[in-house]
Amino acid sequence: MRYSALFCVGALAVLVKGHDDHHDQIPLDYVRFPQPIFRSSNEVTADSIFSGITTFAKLPWVQCLTKEQHVAFDIAFIGAPFDTGTSYRPGARFGPAGIRAGSRRLTLYGGYNVPLEVNPFKSGLRIVDCGDIPVTPYDNKFAIQQIQDGHKALLQREAYSPLGNDSVTGESLVPISLDGKNHPRVITLGGDHTIVLPLLRSIHSAYGPISVIHFDSHLDTWKPSVFGGAPSAQAAINHGTYFYWASQEGLINNGTSIASLPILSHGAIRTTLSGPEDYENDDGAGFKRIEAREIDTIGTDGIIKKIRETVGDGPVYLSIDIDSIDPAFAPATGTPETGGWSTRELRTILRGLDGLHIVSADIVEVAPAYDTNAELTTMAAADVLFEVLSVMAKTPLGNVAVGR
Repeated sequence: MRYSALFCVGALAVLVKGHDDHHDQIPLDYVRFPQPIFRSSNEVTADSIFSGITTFAKLPWVQCLTKEQHVAFDIAFIGAPFDTGTSYRPGARFGPAGIRAGSRRLTLYGGYNVPLEVNPFKSGLRIVDCGDIPVTPYDNKFAIQQIQDGHKALLQREAYSPLGNDSVTGESLVPISLDGKNHPRVITLGGDHTIVLPLLRSIHSAYGPISVIHFDSHLDTWKPSVFGGAPSAQAAINHGTYFYWASQEGLINNGTSIASLPILSHGAIRTTLSGPEDYENDDGAGFKRIEAREIDTIGTDGIIKKIRETVGDGPVYLSIDIDSIDPAFAPATGTPETGGWSTRELRTILRGLDGLHIVSADIVEVAPAYDTNAELTTMAAADVLFEVLSVMAKTPLGNVAVGR
């Protein structure tokens, strides 16, 4: 027995040494950006998607922030594992890993989105998973800067694919960004909702003040003196005040943003308020509210209509708190509120955004520790992003030049 143990240790040492000696060796059949495994309709499509390294929807993993900064892409998934701005249940730092696990089956049968009539994975765009932004859990100020810098490092690059031509007129498209560059899109996996402040700061560098579509059960425009009391400058920035600061900093296009609030409480949002003045403050930040109970009267079509009339045709940032879905469908979140929308209803509303210029997006407040063994929340989060990705794949970030 001792001999066997020694042999195993020695063999392990040889294997480790051999790996070190050939760490730069790449298999001869290695393909950096493989085509997804989609076969013709008369062949078997299901593969062992549960095997291998877990990236979002089995996308290629690119070390976008380190040694592979030169690799261009059109849409990138990036994690922001930050949750020290939350007010109730922590754990969203594990959200990026959980969402990726929940996404594994997205391409099990090929990835074709039937209602939107598109397969984003076969759209010709280069879509990658960039892993996570390194985020410290010890210093919120530094962590927020890390998130801003990481997102900006991806956003400020040139997209891999050209914009092409308008599908109706055939004329060349020009970028909708302020700096005239064809920027890639970044989808961020949170993390608690605090991360949206640094993300909007990054977006501002390319698009200026942005219109926002915000799905949430909470306003998140609270004054710091109300939400948490602001005992320090850093404590004043948290997952309930980030839109207050975004408005103060001029990051959002006041009057063209919409907070889609799944609300059921009588005369108030799904959560409690400090008082009616919270709505006045929300109005001052430029948001228009859609309450959850409105789905019972105007339905998903009415909600989609309200959103589209508010944000118009300009560049839009999309922020999705998983708690916009009722905890019956998505229990694993930091501040659950009953009376929300179903997963199906939210997905329907997201599909109704088809054609909008969504420049970047996020999903936040997924805390896998509170999920069931069935991974209800992480699967819901992944499916929501599948709808977002599909909408993005159908609409390039360009317009026909004015005057043509």
